[in-house]
Amino acid sequence: MSGGKAVLSTGIVIAAWTLSACSGSSGQAPSSSVAQTSAPVSGQAAPTETNPPGDIPDNQAYVAFAPPGGGFTVKIPEGWASSGAGAATTFTDKLNQVQVIAVKAATAPTAASVTASDVASWKGQVPKFALGAVTMVDRPAGSAVLVTYQGDSPPNPVTGKVVRDAFERYVFFHAGTRVDLTVSGPTNADNVDPWRTVTDSLRWQ
Repeated sequence: MSGGKAVLSTGIVIAAWTLSACSGSSGQAPSSSVAQTSAPVSGQAAPTETNPPGDIPDNQAYVAFAPPGGGFTVKIPEGWASSGAGAATTFTDKLNQVQVIAVKAATAPTAASVTASDVASWKGQVPKFALGAVTMVDRPAGSAVLVTYQGDSPPNPVTGKVVRDAFERYVFFHAGTRVDLTVSGPTNADNVDPWRTVTDSLRWQ
């Protein structure tokens, strides 16, 4: 009889363990689970998205932008909203942006001078700034300093979501005028061709 009781007791334990396991796989999240949020953890950069919704359409049209007295023209995606602040004009659409800044300068910038004089101020303007490379590149308008970096976007006013952005900043110079042409959008967005169209379009007048 004692052996029978032992077998019965073991069976009860196994049945209880089986019911417990089944209840854990019912598809309901445990009561201790933590909801995922789109905002980055304080002090950390926003995560890089695998398929960010920032691709510019292949059929995007472009229009010429020529600031008064600027001495140059550059093509900007047609239909984008524009805003001005001081020497800067910014064009935006969804998550992408083109910014044009024209100022007078005495000498042509170099990779070394931009690194020494400009990068620190950009770091203060872009949340979670991370410098990439500073190089010299050739464009139809002439040689330019290209600075690549990443930073966090402002939080979406509705969702609060923060996107990790990639920046390409081209610093051009001609006859005493410096033009900073910056294109930016979500990291990993496929905007290589549109950004090349914009940066290749700069022409001095």
